[in-house]
Amino acid sequence: MESIDYLKILVEDIHSTVVATIGKDGHPVTRCIDMMLYDENGVYFLTAKGKEFYTQLMGQKYISLSAIRDQKCISLSGKVENIGSQKLDEIFEADPYMQKIYPGDTRSALEVFRIYDAEGNFFDISNPSHVKRGTFTIGNAKIRLSGYFIGEGCTGCGACLPVCPQECIDISKIPAVIVQDCCLHCGRCVPVCPEKVIRKVG
Repeated sequence: MESIDYLKILVEDIHSTVVATIGKDGHPVTRCIDMMLYDENGVYFLTAKGKEFYTQLMGQKYISLSAIRDQKCISLSGKVENIGSQKLDEIFEADPYMQKIYPGDTRSALEVFRIYDAEGNFFDISNPSHVKRGTFTIGNAKIRLSGYFIGEGCTGCGACLPVCPQECIDISKIPAVIVQDCCLHCGRCVPVCPEKVIRKVG
């Protein structure tokens, strides 16, 4: 899937997310925030100017969020910027319930934020015997390689395959290949490798 497909799932299918910032005491603070819109430039949400969340967003300019629904999960971490009232009317048109929460001109208490230059992860366990993973980016963010990889020196013995919960190791190749889109990152393959050529990255 493309990045825009993952953003569609986040906004349209899941919608409600848990967003983390850092509080005054230096500890993480979370709250539930709906993701309202998305496009090729990022994901958009809003909050009221009087909230502590607003102050944290303005000062920290970075957030992380997680969202789950129907056994599909998306995590996203990246930069955030205030775009004022841009897209505010569009958000209210797309989500009529907002008109009941902030009727009339009370919407002036709200400002819109855009998540950009962000890295995301997708995890789907709706079919437990065949999980699916994915990574994606928004803007200039780069995917940070992570997971388990089989290196040179693999003999193709196949010792890793029986211990893999998802059986997602292709031993028809040498070196064998861990199918990253299905890997649980459990690490069970590492100790059974007789050549010690499976490594964790990230």
